[in-house]
Amino acid sequence: MSPLNSNSFTNATIVRPEFFFISGFSGIPHANYYYVFLCFVYALSLLGNSFVMFMIYTVNCLHRPKYIVVFNLALSDLCGSTALVPQMIDTLLFKSHLISYKACFTSMFFVFWFLSVQSFTLTALSYDRFVAICFPLRYNEIVTNKSMLVITAILWIFAGLAVLIGVIFISGVSFCKSTVINSFFCDHGAVLLLACEENPPSAVMNWTHPVTILWLPVLFITGTYICIARALFKISETSERLKAMKTCTSHLILVGVFYLPICITYAMGSAIQLNTWIVNMSLTTVLPPMLNPIIYSLKTEEFTESIKKLYRRNKIRFVVRNK
Repeated sequence: MSPLNSNSFTNATIVRPEFFFISGFSGIPHANYYYVFLCFVYALSLLGNSFVMFMIYTVNCLHRPKYIVVFNLALSDLCGSTALVPQMIDTLLFKSHLISYKACFTSMFFVFWFLSVQSFTLTALSYDRFVAICFPLRYNEIVTNKSMLVITAILWIFAGLAVLIGVIFISGVSFCKSTVINSFFCDHGAVLLLACEENPPSAVMNWTHPVTILWLPVLFITGTYICIARALFKISETSERLKAMKTCTSHLILVGVFYLPICITYAMGSAIQLNTWIVNMSLTTVLPPMLNPIIYSLKTEEFTESIKKLYRRNKIRFVVRNK
């Protein structure tokens, strides 16, 4: 059977491959150790994010706007890792390099959807910190559980629609240059390089998506922290200023871990070597979901105290039952 099928679509012939071949690394010895490392990172991500979601759901004092967003971040981290890592391990570790046309675009949609939600959720957290520090007296009035639930729902819907439009555009392109995707998953940019046309309409989505998903959120977060810095300088007491700054440290670490590697990699573009690009992008997509729960568990005093209280409560119950 020929690897390419021709289908009629809006009076034009679209050439669609039956399968794509995901190349992965090229010429790297002992790459299997790296894949095993990714499995370990994925397992920690599952445990960590599930624990964060469990704590926020069960502890009443964490039923607040900020932790609605943290729960949302943990959920998107969990879903994002699950959408990417198992498929990647099956493809590269177990040598199942072939992926069907429909499965490729389905995978593309979910990977970029959850990645977009992670980015927008960090933006929502910066909004929460901005209101808390710049408008402390009106915080409870502006940022409520209801408003945060609405914001997070809009983030999921907007991210899903933006990614869906991109996937629909690229699925309407003919592929005749090759069926080999030079990446570790069905990456939009790598798949677009296989298109017959030099500049298909979906090429526009290839640069608008990074702007929407990465650069605009980074610009918004930078703007909020400029406002936060100005508000902090107006606080006369040093202890109060440090206390306010401390509430931002966890979020700033999350922002640095998520945005810096991926923005640097995107900025370098084609100048970066393929194997280096795969390592950078795979680590960028799997390490933040593992680190986010650790950062919030260790850096957020409220969360740490909630863990201690839950532990003491369960310990007391255990002692009482065994008397």
